[in-house]
Amino acid sequence: MLETLDLLERRTTTDLVFDSLHEDIVTLKLLPGSKLSEAEVSRSFGVSRQPVRDAFNRLANLDLMLIRPQKATEVRGFSMDRIAHARFVRLAVELEVIWHACSVWDDRRAEVVELNLELQQQAIESAELETFHALDREFHKLICELGGCPLAVKTIEECKQKVDRLCMLSLGRGREAATLLKDHRELAHALKEGSVANSTAIVRRHMGRLDDTIAEVRRMHAEYFE
Repeated sequence: MLETLDLLERRTTTDLVFDSLHEDIVTLKLLPGSKLSEAEVSRSFGVSRQPVRDAFNRLANLDLMLIRPQKATEVRGFSMDRIAHARFVRLAVELEVIWHACSVWDDRRAEVVELNLELQQQAIESAELETFHALDREFHKLICELGGCPLAVKTIEECKQKVDRLCMLSLGRGREAATLLKDHRELAHALKEGSVANSTAIVRRHMGRLDDTIAEVRRMHAEYFE
C-alpha cells in the first residue's frame, strides 16, 4: 500500500516537473542547447532527483531533450529530418481525416466549425495571436472529431508540436494569421460541399505554407539546428 502511494506521489511530481519544463521548451523560454542538470532542477522544484529523471526521459522521448551519459543534458536542437518526417506523418493523417470528414459532413458540423472561424476572426482583429493559434489547433481538432477520427488528434498534435517550437522563432507569425484563416474558411467551404478533391488540395497548400517559415528560421538561427 505504501509503495503504491509512493508511486502515485512520484507520478504527480513527475507530471509537475514535466509540464513545467515542456512549457518552457515549446515556448522557447529554454532555447535549443540550454543545459539542464537533475540536481539543479530538483533543487528548483524542491523534489528528489527521481521524478526529475523521469521527466527528463519523457521529454527525451518527445525529441525535446538530449540525454548523454557523463555529459550535460540539454534541450534538443531542431532536426530537419525529424521535422520533415513529422510533416509527412501529419499530412498523411490529415488527408485521411479529410476523406472521412467529407463523407459525413452536414449542416450541424458546419455550424460548429463556423463558430470557431468567427472566434479566429475576432482574435485576429484584437491582435490576440496566442488566442488565434489556440483556435487554429481547435479547428483541426474539430475536423478530426466531427469527421469521425477523434484518435487522430493525438498524432496530429504530436507532429505539430515538433514544428510549432521552431515556428515560434519566425518573424512572420503575426502576418500569417490572416492567410491561415483564409485557408481555414476555404477548407470549411469545401467540406460543406463534400468535395474531397478541393479539401485535400487546400490541406496540401495549407501545410505547404510551413516550408518558407522553416527555411527562414533555419537561415536566421542555424545555431539551433543539429
